[in-house]
Amino acid sequence: MKKNYTVRHGALEGVEAFLAVARRRNFRRAAADLGVTPSAVSQAIRAIEARLGVALFVRTTRSVGLTEAGQRFLDRAGPAFEELAAAGETARNLGQRPTGLLRLTLPRSVVPLIIEPMLASFCQAYPDIELELAASDEMVDLASGGFDAGIRMGEFIAPDMVAVRLTPSFAWTVVGSPDYIAQHGRPERLQDLRGHACLRLRRSSGLIAPWHFTEGNKPVEASFSGPLIAHDYPTLLGAAMRGVGLAQVPQPLAQRGIAEGTLEPVLAGIAAMTPGVFLYHPGKRQVLPKLRAFIDHMKSAA
Repeated sequence: MKKNYTVRHGALEGVEAFLAVARRRNFRRAAADLGVTPSAVSQAIRAIEARLGVALFVRTTRSVGLTEAGQRFLDRAGPAFEELAAAGETARNLGQRPTGLLRLTLPRSVVPLIIEPMLASFCQAYPDIELELAASDEMVDLASGGFDAGIRMGEFIAPDMVAVRLTPSFAWTVVGSPDYIAQHGRPERLQDLRGHACLRLRRSSGLIAPWHFTEGNKPVEASFSGPLIAHDYPTLLGAAMRGVGLAQVPQPLAQRGIAEGTLEPVLAGIAAMTPGVFLYHPGKRQVLPKLRAFIDHMKSAA
């Protein structure tokens, strides 16, 4: 059965005034510190004493002192109020300038392609931001995982997220090593892949990802068999370079290997396109400066 929960009305009212008077032992000086009138301070003290049901100060025409209850209240309320004020200042700073811990979830394959080229310049430009990168190919719930944002390919981002483009769209590229293609032949049609060792990706959902193609301007998904199933694209790419089989990977991942001659693309004429890589976040409230700084830096470095 659900319990009713109510915030005690006025639980903190008058505490700041009490602490000011306790520190100054003088109502006028306390009022000057707080920027209010002495009568306002007196009213606040009367109200808190009435709420607690006990006198906190001993007042004479010449001095102000603490009662035993007042001293005990000061001993407990003073440090607690300072912590509360510090917590408020910390939250205010996070909302006003780029500072604090920025946690991002992203696939391993994105780190060398997108993050590493701008990492040094970002850390130099924003020394008050601690950047934490959780590299994993699993789809993580941002809120429950405590992440500020995630980075993924566009087709894997939920429609209720705010998505910020980081790369142009690119192709799904099928690649193999020159030795593998020389030994097993170059596939010319989609059907030819049935006779090849196709390296496959298992998604975080547990399903084997199909390969994507376009035939006659229509998207086609196909499933094949092969000697290796991996949970991330860098592993598939490394296996393809070593002649284990053919792999379908995002084109930017294979670009270096193709340029260096360790990989050869095949079936380029029917390659499917992916929307590209995006940063995404809930966006239901104002984006904190730390995340806004990261987004702007990514755009300027692109």
